Amino acid sequence: MFNWNNIDTVLLDMDGTLLDLHFDNHFWLTLVPQQLSQQRQISLDAAKQLVENAYHKVTGTLDWYCLDYWQQQLELDILTLHYSLVERIQMRQDSMPFLMALGAMNKKRILFTNAHPKSLALKLEHTELAQGLDAMLSSHETGYPKEHPQFWLTAIEKYQLDPTRCLFIDDSEPILAASKKAGIGFQLGIKNPDSQKGHKLFNDFPAIDDYHHLLDDLLAGQHL
Repeated sequence: MFNWNNIDTVLLDMDGTLLDLHFDNHFWLTLVPQQLSQQRQISLDAAKQLVENAYHKVTGTLDWYCLDYWQQQLELDILTLHYSLVERIQMRQDSMPFLMALGAMNKKRILFTNAHPKSLALKLEHTELAQGLDAMLSSHETGYPKEHPQFWLTAIEKYQLDPTRCLFIDDSEPILAASKKAGIGFQLGIKNPDSQKGHKLFNDFPAIDDYHHLLDDLLAGQHL
């Protein structure tokens, strides 16, 4: 799929790309409406509509990913609710073999996530993810989400990257497109970010449902 001799650095999204997105989907689409329904004594359907409207207003912005923002907007203890679901925080089964193989082949592995630093810390605490990474960057540290060109300018400068020799992997096609526009050389989508849902369709980028598809090429690339 890729000529790995042309790739020095792999940039990786977290939720849905290295971790199972089921935790986040269950949290934001099920638990939050349930809590809101109880707290405000409104129907679950009304709570779901309220949450959906609130999410829609800030989609694609840094606020959408900000736990502090949602704590204020929804008047819920968002971080405590996160801790109530920690058993659902799971890595994809194929993530660590891929990350370890990249490390063995001297590819730099950098996490680029829109996750809030508090959410990132929680997920690092409850998974082995950090063991497979060389560096991590939350978009909240840059002031811009990955959808924004400035995120990429900041990140490329911070890590002194040659963008043409980077592969970026994400489960969001709009974010893959943003990386391409910023000059990142290679993109790859993830078709199955949530283990409890069906596959996504990618129109403009190659996509896989298992990192094992990349391992043979990765290992072979070192022997060309």
